[in-house]
Parts: sequence; structure tokens; C-alpha cells
Amino acid sequence: MASLEHRDRWFWESFHPRSADAGATLAALRRGVNRIPGDVPEIWPHHRVVLPEHTWTHDAPPPALAAEHAALVTFAIHQQSQPMSMHRPGVPLGRALLALRKDGKYSEAAVDRRVNAMATATDVKELTEHLRRLVSQLRGIRRPLDYTGLVQDLFDWHYPQRRSYVRRAWGSQYYLWSSADTTTEATTEAPE
Repeated sequence: MASLEHRDRWFWESFHPRSADAGATLAALRRGVNRIPGDVPEIWPHHRVVLPEHTWTHDAPPPALAAEHAALVTFAIHQQSQPMSMHRPGVPLGRALLALRKDGKYSEAAVDRRVNAMATATDVKELTEHLRRLVSQLRGIRRPLDYTGLVQDLFDWHYPQRRSYVRRAWGSQYYLWSSADTTTEATTEAPE
């Protein structure tokens, strides 16, 4: 799978939760909820994706921009009121959701239903709606995830032939199908 072409570091990779403008920046990003990517000028400076010329159509924004927009908005929801970064390299979405399932704050059955609803979404809009609800719960238990991996997953979701790969990856992370997953579970611990 091709990765997204981007300039500089992704926003979440250089975000500092204790910076003077952190709250205002996150609020600006949250204004992108349920908005078309590119429609909120306050978000423009935070985009890093590189788009080929003439990629806009009247129907939809380019998949790369849509994926980054969804990741930025989701990160802003996740990061709200958190003193530590909610971006943690090496903690894929499925493993972060497994930590949510095991935390005990929510019933395992309820988390399973939400994860299943997200994984069976038929389009990116539905996927991101379910994802935002789950991320709000992750915020409640202070569990980070890897947003650089997530933006790639969101990009791949735009393509039906790649979508099944993303689902399988999330499933293997969530249900620990890999022996490597059982030894790295400690990396999902909340920051001190």
C-alpha cells in the first residue's frame, strides 16, 4: 500500500498540549466536525498532505485530504483537556480499542458493538462518526493511539480493495490474533 505524501511532520506529531495556543488550535480543528474537508479556513494551516494538481471534484474532496481532515478532527476530540499527547506511535487503533474494552469503564459488549459498527461502515463518513464516538471514550480513560497510522487507515478506507485489509488489521489488533500483540500490550498504558 502506498503511504500518504505529506510535507513536514503531521500536526499531531509536533503538537504540544501545554503550549499557549493548544486549546484554541484544538477548538479550531473541532469546528471541522461534520464539515467538508477544506471548508474550514482555520484548519488549513494544519494540513500537511500533498495533493496532486486538479484532484478536486464537485462531488468529493481528494481521499488524502479527507483522511487527514478526519484524523485532525478526531485528534482534536481525543486531545481535548488532556495534559499529555493522545498521539502515541506504535499503538494502532485496534490495540487502543482493546485497552478500552479491558478498562472496565464500559461493558465489553458495548465496546464490541461500537467497534463492530465502525468496522462494518460502508463509507468514510459513517466510519468517522463511529470513530469519533469511540475516541471520546478513549479520551475518558486517557488512552492514546497512533494517529500517523490512523490517517493511513482512513486514506485506505476510501478504496474498497484496501478497506478489507484495514478491517483485518483492526480485528487482529483488537482480538490479539498475533503473538507479537500479546507481548506489546503494555504500550497501551495511559501516560503518567
